[in-house]
Amino acid sequence: MIKHHVIIVAGGSGQRMQMAIPKQFLQLDGLPILMHTIKRFHETLPDIVIVLVIPNEHLAYWNELKVQFKFDIPHQIAMGGNTRFQSVKNGLALLSSGLVGIHDAVRPLVSSSTILKTFEAASLNGAAVPVLQPSESMRILNADGTSGALIRNALRTVQTPQCFQSEIIIEAYKQEFHPDFTDDASVAERAGFNITLVDGNEENIKITRPIDLRIAEMFLKNIR
Repeated sequence: MIKHHVIIVAGGSGQRMQMAIPKQFLQLDGLPILMHTIKRFHETLPDIVIVLVIPNEHLAYWNELKVQFKFDIPHQIAMGGNTRFQSVKNGLALLSSGLVGIHDAVRPLVSSSTILKTFEAASLNGAAVPVLQPSESMRILNADGTSGALIRNALRTVQTPQCFQSEIIIEAYKQEFHPDFTDDASVAERAGFNITLVDGNEENIKITRPIDLRIAEMFLKNIR
């Protein structure tokens, strides 16, 4: 059987959330967001190898939270780097061969269907990411301050987990960091690998602002 791994990147701060506590540790429905996220992957794939990438300065607090909430889902720890690129690279160093998902810690409402579909597409095609078609009209801002309309049907918003065959993403992360790297798919693409798109789920929002936390709470109520 193919071995599944997920690297959960938890390097965020509370700046945009306007709180002192880093956003991944804020409570959602009585449990820290990060614990919800880890549970999603463990419940979907019980044998998955979970690697949590976390800044060294947050590790003691995370250990306190595990005791407080009696959280015992097995996971390995990799130290966060100065950039997300370096953090992911540190996580990859702990993995064996198989399939690798890379996921934002503050996307706790990713569905089991999205997780399984994205891993399956990566198994078949090498690299896959979940996406949604935008529902709003889109414009691009030009350097001179003008803007122009974009064809909405040709655009997709990107979610995580972004999944890869391990040899592909490990090879991709041997590159030097480039400012154009916006996510793991862009790293793989720059290394010459093609990306397959699969349908994500609407609830799979990234919690970065106070309003996102309220939206996530409403989604949870509807899921029950």
